[in-house]
Amino acid sequence: MQRWWVVAGLRAAVSSVKKIFPLPKHVAIIMDGNGRWAEKRGLPRLIGHRAGTDNVRRVVECFDAYQVKYLTLYAFSTENWRRPGEEVDGLLRILAEMIDRETRELHRRGAKLRHLGRIDGLPPLLQDKVQEALEMTKNNPGMVLNIAFDYGGRAEILEAVRRIIQDGIPSEEITESVFSSYLYTADVPEPDLVIRTGGEIRLSNFLIWQTAYSEFYSTSTLWPDFGEKEIEEALVAYSQRERRFGGLKAEGEAREG
Repeated sequence: MQRWWVVAGLRAAVSSVKKIFPLPKHVAIIMDGNGRWAEKRGLPRLIGHRAGTDNVRRVVECFDAYQVKYLTLYAFSTENWRRPGEEVDGLLRILAEMIDRETRELHRRGAKLRHLGRIDGLPPLLQDKVQEALEMTKNNPGMVLNIAFDYGGRAEILEAVRRIIQDGIPSEEITESVFSSYLYTADVPEPDLVIRTGGEIRLSNFLIWQTAYSEFYSTSTLWPDFGEKEIEEALVAYSQRERRFGGLKAEGEAREG
């Protein structure tokens, strides 16, 4: 109940905030810093990953209150399989627990879950859990929550190229829009804002086609500590950017929202 009042208060403030600055329609987040969060506390890295997973609901609620329609979370990259087996196994267990714990709540809130990345590399039971969550929420009208798990930007582009070749599309018909329709994000608008927690300033193979004109924001806050205050700071910073998409801003023209 206490959490409900916090979200209700945030929602009440959104209408006034939106009059002050434009909000992005699609926010993508590189959730970095779970391991460092745990190490700073003398805890195992998996405790940090669990704390990061526990933070997802708070972040989703906050962006939903700001009426951000699309939220994409970078949870596990194709390169993360190189981590020690114990850590990878723990991450897979945490994902399964998160699906069991959060799917019905997201469904109740009207959110639509999507998976970005490959699914065939996951354990069969986890594949089933993912598919069940996607099926349960597929017709929901609210926020679209994309979970990028076993995702890599280069792998996504290569897969798109292979599928275009398989479909026999002539080279002269391959436009940017055609190519985009073969990506995992085919029916999702490109991110307006990419946030990276943990202080690093790089994309790490995340949505490298889709973020060509995204605004980038880095915060030193580690992912488990990333909350309402940090989200507001990121949105305010976004509002101060001038998005020209390679062109020149006309005099008197309003900022892109």
